[in-house]
Amino acid sequence: MNRDTLISLYYDMLRVRMVEETVAELYHEQQMRCPVHLCIGQEAISAGICAGLGKDDFVLSNHRSHGHYLSKGGDLKTMLAEIYGKSTGCSGGKGGSMHLSDLSVNFLGATPIVGGIIPVATGVSFAASMKGEDSVTVVFFGDAASEEGVFTESLNFAALKKLPVVFVCENNFFSVYSPLSCRQPRDRDNLAIAAAYGISGAKGDGNNVLDVYGLAEKAVSYARGGSGPYYLEFDTYRWREHCGPNYDNSLGYRKEEEFLEWRKRCPVESFENKLIKEGVMSAGQAGEFRLKIQREIAEAVEFAARSPFPEVEDMFSDVYAGELN
Repeated sequence: MNRDTLISLYYDMLRVRMVEETVAELYHEQQMRCPVHLCIGQEAISAGICAGLGKDDFVLSNHRSHGHYLSKGGDLKTMLAEIYGKSTGCSGGKGGSMHLSDLSVNFLGATPIVGGIIPVATGVSFAASMKGEDSVTVVFFGDAASEEGVFTESLNFAALKKLPVVFVCENNFFSVYSPLSCRQPRDRDNLAIAAAYGISGAKGDGNNVLDVYGLAEKAVSYARGGSGPYYLEFDTYRWREHCGPNYDNSLGYRKEEEFLEWRKRCPVESFENKLIKEGVMSAGQAGEFRLKIQREIAEAVEFAARSPFPEVEDMFSDVYAGELN
């Protein structure tokens, strides 16, 4: 892999991490009046997947969507403005953190209903296929979404129509506070479920950006080449609480030792150390990247804070509704 790609993967992960940490830091000011689901600890998946996508490819996501949005090329200023509920936000200030969208980069949206985005993405891929477009659709979802009926229904339809869609499961082992052992039988295997529908797939290390990038490159090429859908699953771990800026290990649903073990596998730090050790970049360059990202974030926060709130009449724009009586 060439140096520019390696640096780009690192920069993308670092940027997402720093943005999420800023959201966590500022959230207590009570100016962000929507729930936030942070992806700190899971940055390698969004960076590795989206690095191999083109502008014409589509991405759809779930409630934990900040990393996916930014890695696909979404605008940081409009993302933060959306979280602040401002009219300059990417969804006009009416969607919040869980409903990001940016048609200019084909990030078609995120929805918080567990599993709800999977059939939407399948439909997007079906439409692109019918139009003869050379695009791939990628949909991100958590492991709990694979327990919903629409998951297998979408796999079935995608396989039937040989759709160019890549299903990406980010398995962070918990659905809010419920571990896999409370929700799924021990021997359940989503790769086997996908294979039952004739769908190829692979499982990788979600904290290793090179592993993610390599598998994603294969999956996207497979789908774009007309071979049909592909299923990817990556094990990873969220550091913060399910919803909010805090750490919640004290609640007892997971052990502090488990968290610390995953903390040692930080995708950003481990990749930074690897690049420095191999001479791809220096510690000084890593510091320069941080300063550059800090400036970008500061400008984006100022933009969001200064932007106006939507007008009352904007309440009924950009929505489907019948006539008001």
